[in-house]
Amino acid sequence: MQTMELAVLDWIQAYLHCSFLDAVLPWYTRLADHGELWIFLAILLVAARKRREGYSVACALLLDLFSCNLLLKPLIGRIRPFAVNTAVELLVPPPLDASFPSGHTAASFAAVFALKAAGSPLWKPALAAAVVMAFSRLYLYVHWPSDVLGGALLGAACGWLGAKLVSRLARRKNA
Repeated sequence: MQTMELAVLDWIQAYLHCSFLDAVLPWYTRLADHGELWIFLAILLVAARKRREGYSVACALLLDLFSCNLLLKPLIGRIRPFAVNTAVELLVPPPLDASFPSGHTAASFAAVFALKAAGSPLWKPALAAAVVMAFSRLYLYVHWPSDVLGGALLGAACGWLGAKLVSRLARRKNA
């Protein structure tokens, strides 16, 4: 499996690598180093009186933080691809935590699915942003393809659950 995943990462390096992406993707991926992009979105939504959507994203991000960064990454402890293929020059500082699942991808898809489950039309542009974020993690050689897939699935679950919890709390409050 690792050989196949390395082949995917090496293919990206060989055929998609270019100066434009070298400049843009490190900057873009940093927007979610600690979930900042999605935290900012949640705050904006709450400030814009789109509270259900904003709280859904915030709840999803909290669920993602606990499940991804505090539980799964330390539990699984997967080595990152740049530690296996040391010939690759990283465009970003090497992440120090474990590789599986991709936290950037998980947070991004948590926001997307929270927005979708909360009925916000913003889920569509958020999905585009999440796909680019997921790709950036592969392009930058800091995650295996299965890390990104696992992050997307975990994020989707956290997003859906976050929105359902917020909806349930709102119903209880109004009852």
